Amino acid sequence: QVQLVESGGGLVQPGGSLSLSCVASGRALRDYSVNWFRQAPGKEREFVAAVSWGGASTYYTDSVKGRFTISGDNAENPVYLQMNSLQPEDTGVYYCAIGVHWGKGTLVTVSS
Repeated sequence: QVQLVESGGGLVQPGGSLSLSCVASGRALRDYSVNWFRQAPGKEREFVAAVSWGGASTYYTDSVKGRFTISGDNAENPVYLQMNSLQPEDTGVYYCAIGVHWGKGTLVTVSS
């Protein structure tokens, strides 16, 4: 059984920063990319960022490019999402996803 646990969410003012982490446990998750999604209130879940197995490639949705950085090289170690210059539109529940497995999410609120 695979478990994903996200942490690091919280309340931050616009322009602030947060660092989220995703820790996976359970069976081996070799060759899977690690993905971050988010869901804002009243909106559908959307892709935010991903890192390929081994860390060679990273991917970002356009709205976070230059502000968010995903780091980590595989699902067997923590994967981080560094979020800088946060804006109110970044508010939402952030989920880590690996393969078909999802965490329960961590809430990020950007508000003054």
